[in-house]
Formats: sequence, C-alpha cells, structure tokens
Amino acid sequence: MSSRIFRDIVLTTGLFAAITLSPECASAQNVSIKAELDSAVLMMGRTTPLHIEILQPKGTHGTLLLSGDTIMTNVEIANVGIDDTVSKGSADQLEQIRRQITLQSFDSGLYRLPPIAYMTDGGDTVFSNQVTLKVLPADVDSMTTIHSMADVADGGWRWFDWLPDFIIDYWVWMLVVLLIAGAGVWTWLVMKKKVSIPLVPKAKPVSPYDAAIAGLEKLKDERLCESGREKEYYTRLTDILRRYLDGRFGINAMEMTSSQILRALEKQKDTREHKVMMQRVLEMADFVKFAKMRPMPDDNVAAWNRALQFVEETKPLPELVASDSDNNEGAVANVNHNDEMKS
Repeated sequence: MSSRIFRDIVLTTGLFAAITLSPECASAQNVSIKAELDSAVLMMGRTTPLHIEILQPKGTHGTLLLSGDTIMTNVEIANVGIDDTVSKGSADQLEQIRRQITLQSFDSGLYRLPPIAYMTDGGDTVFSNQVTLKVLPADVDSMTTIHSMADVADGGWRWFDWLPDFIIDYWVWMLVVLLIAGAGVWTWLVMKKKVSIPLVPKAKPVSPYDAAIAGLEKLKDERLCESGREKEYYTRLTDILRRYLDGRFGINAMEMTSSQILRALEKQKDTREHKVMMQRVLEMADFVKFAKMRPMPDDNVAAWNRALQFVEETKPLPELVASDSDNNEGAVANVNHNDEMKS
C-alpha cells in the first residue's frame, strides 16, 4: 500500500514539473501587466487616462480582455488608444507595450477598478494590479428654491422695424435692381436726346502766333542777358522760333540744324522773303552757343527784334468775308443808280 502511494507521489511531482518547465508556462510567468491612473480623483463627467504597461518576451503576442465600453458599473471606457512598443533588456530580449484607456464616469462615488486581464497567444491569462478611482459630484442647483421669472425685456425700437421682412432680407438685391433700372432709363433718355450730358468745355487752342508772341514777351521781361546768361537767352529765343515754324508751317524745326531750317524756309513760299531775318538770328545764336562769343547788348536787342519781326510778317492773314448786309446795301444802291440813269 505504501509503495503505491509513493508511486503516485512521484508521478504527480513529475507531471507538475513537466507542466511548470514547459515553454508555454515559462512564457506566462515572464509576462507582467501593470495599471496606473493619471489622477485618482475625478470630477463627475470629466475623463482621466488609465495607463496599461505590459512587459513580455519578444515575439510573444496577446490581447487585452476588455468588456465592451465599460470597465465596471458606472465607469465607462471613453476611448482606447493604440499600442506603443519599445524594446527592453540588455540584449533586447523583452518588449514593453504601452496602451492608454480613457475612463469617464457620470456617477459620483469611490470605485475599485477590477484588474485588467491580458491573455497571451499560448492561452495563459495575466492580471494587472487594482486601482481606485474617486469620482466627485458636480455642484448643481437642487431647485429647492423657486426663483421668480424675469420680466419681459424691452429690445428698443429701431427705424427699420416697421419695414416688411422681405425688404430687410433682400434690400441689397433691391438696390442693385434699382441702380440697373436707373442706368437703363438714363441711357434711354440720352439716346432719345431728352437729357443732355454736360461736357467739360475744351480749352481754346492757342495759335502758334499767339504762343510765339507770349514767349518773346516773357523772354524779354526776364532780362537774361543783363545777368550774363546770354547762352540761355539765345537757346530759348531759337526754341520759340522753332516751335513757331512747326506749328505755323509744319516744319519740324526742333529736330533740324540751322542750315536745315534755312533750306526749309527757302522751299516755303510764305517764308522765302523773310528768311534773312531768321538767318541772322540763327547765326548769332550759333556764335553764342557754340563759339562762346559774348555779344554786345545791341546785338541781343537786335536779335529779339528780328525774331519778333519774322513772326509778325509771317503770321496768318485774317480772312475777309463780306457780310450779307453789305451785299444787300450794294445791290440796292446799284438799283437806285440805274433808276436815276433811266429817268
């Protein structure tokens, strides 16, 4: 009888050792899981993260056993984060898995959360430590006191309150339509010549003769030669004549030399006889501007007088137009004269 008991004890011990030393059991013993709350005190309705940390041999796989969207009564799982895996150990033989579970509770009280279960791929289950969560109640009005109702507020009166709602809602579009209609009516009246558009009166153009006379008078009043500015004096004097030739006869004198201007004057019938005065002015101006000659005061006055004489003698003549009244008076006089001769 004793030998049979001893044999059973030996078989039981060997079986237990075989199970304990098997790879699956060794793997389960090397897996650990830890739970930690960010804050153990929570206001009702707020959330707090629950940090799960799993340490296991590399290559081991497993699953957290969570019961739906609640971890226990009155404590809900608002969100489950993703795993963050890092290597551990001297030879990177272990790996650490971190996961964050967001908890939320709408009922105040002290809750001791159940351990988090982690089942490995070998079918073994490891449990975490237990943590405690305290949920504080939120301050709310118990409505034990009956509050009086507030009076009706007076919003005040505005000038557009009497307008219909469709005008207030679509006043921009109505304004656009009115502007378009007004522009159309104005265009129609202008086309029918019932409304005249006021035009800005154009300035009366200055004739080349008037511009030349005004320029000569201004040059004379500035008395440049008396202050030793003969070169500027003759430059402006010839520019006045050049602009006069351009406007009066169409000679592009501003781009011509003195000899080219004289040849152009020779070709013009109205300027051929007066070319000598222009020639003397240009020659004196060339001596002063290019030969740096200092003319006498009488020469300066003579040059100005020749320029004025050239402009006066080449100005356009006024058109002689006989009026109808003069013609009628002449005809009556002729008739009377003929009647007297006949009598």
